[in-house]
Amino acid sequence: MLISNRMEWEAKFSKEVLKLKADNEGEVIAVLLSSKFNVGKRKSVLYIHGYVDYFFHPHLCEEFHKNEFDFYALDLRKYGRSLLPHQTPNYCENIEEYYEELDLAIDLISKQSASVYLLGHSTGGLLTASYMNNGTLKDKISGLILNSPFLDMTHPSFQTKLSYKASKVITLFKPNAKIEGVLSPIYAKSVHKDFYGEWDFNLDWKPISGFSTYLKWYRAIVNAQNALRKSNIQVPVLLLHSNESFEPKSYTEKVKQADTVLNVNDMIRIGPSLGNSVTLIGIKGGMHDLFLSALEVRKTVFRELFVWIDIINK
Repeated sequence: MLISNRMEWEAKFSKEVLKLKADNEGEVIAVLLSSKFNVGKRKSVLYIHGYVDYFFHPHLCEEFHKNEFDFYALDLRKYGRSLLPHQTPNYCENIEEYYEELDLAIDLISKQSASVYLLGHSTGGLLTASYMNNGTLKDKISGLILNSPFLDMTHPSFQTKLSYKASKVITLFKPNAKIEGVLSPIYAKSVHKDFYGEWDFNLDWKPISGFSTYLKWYRAIVNAQNALRKSNIQVPVLLLHSNESFEPKSYTEKVKQADTVLNVNDMIRIGPSLGNSVTLIGIKGGMHDLFLSALEVRKTVFRELFVWIDIINK
């Protein structure tokens, strides 16, 4: 039975605070969520969210349980449940900063599981793909599942290069330089139940208009994307993506049937080079977060995902 009430489903998870090394803003934590229906000693999945995001997908947990998986999710440092009052939301200067909490979570989960899979959405897909290239505990991972991964900027490469160089100059004089309004509110409105969507999430942790985008964060993402040009992931990879992208000027029902955040052509272009066993599957009518798509689309996503897992385990 789908748990739709936020308070109701929060009670279905236990939370472990992972204390991390302090940074220049002070105390740093991450929060590991574990389903209270986990049984141990079987396959497990660790879910990693995207930018301006956190874990609020109980239906995803339920689908994995139906398919005999234990389920875990990580709210990365400065996101969601891990965001502390003194911190800059969602900020990092190097994507490898997150490896610390990934190491801790993977170590804990692997001790209780027969095998561990990583599941990353959007920027979480970029992070998990990066980790599977040079993360300390990458050998404990049996497979990587990517949900609309952020493998390239949506603007042309020459513009990315110019923006990158400009950001380096600007931050020499203004280290905390940032820009507003990078993310359109249309996507978040298409998801949240108070607007056009069906999902309940915390608008303090995932605001409709997003958070400020810092130039140093932008550089960290570009650096990580560039590093994936030499990607050599050794485990099977499943890359799920919408079958089309769409740039809306205002809300229409089409917003719920396409990726309005990233360019799926980038995923199709870059995805096959991530490793030696990559499967790409386009999902008709899929949103950017495929697991938040319409019910029938979600059924297709889950079917494709678990068929792939069955195939790689034969």
